[in-house]
Amino acid sequence: MKSNNQYITSDLATAAYLLMKGVQLVSASRLQSGKFNFVFSDDGRCHQLAIEFLGTEFCTYDSHLRNLK
Repeated sequence: MKSNNQYITSDLATAAYLLMKGVQLVSASRLQSGKFNFVFSDDGRCHQLAIEFLGTEFCTYDSHLRNLK
């Protein structure tokens, strides 16, 4: 989700990928639902990086890790 030059995600793997790509994490907070919200400073590339993540080995790894839980 994009909001005022910020990119917000609750997906841990996407957040980690954005950090790997050098995107600045502005804040991380836990919602009442128990999920986390990660807020990144968006210079216009976060959405594209989040889509790029889906075709990487990192996404495959995350998927297998979730299946093993």
